[in-house]
Amino acid sequence: MVFSLLYIGICRLLGLVFSCRRSESDKDIEILVLRHQVRVLERQLHGRVRYRPADRAILAGLSRLLPRARWRCFLVTPDTLVRWHRELARRKWRRRRALRGPGRPSMSDELVDLIVRLGQENRRWGCVRIQGELRKLGIRVSATSIRRVLRHHGLGPVPRNGPTWSEFLRAQANSVLATDFFTVDTISFKQLYVLFVINLGTREVHILGVTDHPTAAFVTQLARNLVGDLVDRGRSINFLIRDRDTKFTASFDEVFASVGIRVIRTPVRSPRANAYAERWVRTARTECLDWMLVLGRRHLSEILRQYVRHYNQQRPHRGIDLGVPVSSGETTVATPPSLHVQRTDVLGGLIHEYFPQAA
Repeated sequence: MVFSLLYIGICRLLGLVFSCRRSESDKDIEILVLRHQVRVLERQLHGRVRYRPADRAILAGLSRLLPRARWRCFLVTPDTLVRWHRELARRKWRRRRALRGPGRPSMSDELVDLIVRLGQENRRWGCVRIQGELRKLGIRVSATSIRRVLRHHGLGPVPRNGPTWSEFLRAQANSVLATDFFTVDTISFKQLYVLFVINLGTREVHILGVTDHPTAAFVTQLARNLVGDLVDRGRSINFLIRDRDTKFTASFDEVFASVGIRVIRTPVRSPRANAYAERWVRTARTECLDWMLVLGRRHLSEILRQYVRHYNQQRPHRGIDLGVPVSSGETTVATPPSLHVQRTDVLGGLIHEYFPQAA
């Protein structure tokens, strides 16, 4: 930095001194060049002549004031003088860039987080669409910068095909039921089959039936019972998601088709397509069934009845912002909030429910 400033100062000073008498200054400049080169030679009497950065700055500056025809007075070639000048100029601009920082100013972490949020929440928005949305908020960012941020966070190009299963389920959650079977082994190692449905919007669960031999007539009758219950409650359901289990027969699907409910079969070997039902089975096992010995079908039905009542009316669910699927008359909120609570045991104390204690 010091040599760059020194070089610029020398050029300005020499130009000011000799600008008034350009025609008479060439000899004086030659004398200055020769004198300075003599001092360089005096510093080093043996070996190759080595120029210090200050020497290069002075000689390069003098060369700008001296016509090329008189460059014979220099000990170095004209190419060397031009190269010195280029190096000094490059160093000058490099110093400026170092002080200013390379390229455009970097985006703040808050702006990056906002771009990523818009990209995640709106997967069908392109870079220009996000750019326009930011401009509405008074933020001006180029589409190239937005594309770079999205790719850095794993958000590639806009998908051109249909919605994913997750997007479809979230969009249609309030009018979608999911159903599935799961098995429970009794104390005598007899396998029982449980058929249930879950509402994707509210996470409300209903146990349709428990049997040790799920025949076509059995599942068809359970479908009729479910449809009748939906009609009585005035519930509007458009879709029913099920897997490709052979226990779901054609007559099972016809019962739902008769009331305008479309049955959607999940792809082959894709349990995540019915993720809500699969997740409820895991919850029921880890919180209840894995900790109890089942004596038989009636015992299992009673266990599931109590657990489903707790799940629907008392258990907070992260998928619905820590709410409960169905509000009950027992659920009361103390106003103002009270730290005095009473406990109710479910399933012999396996599960606890807490309520505000009456004053």
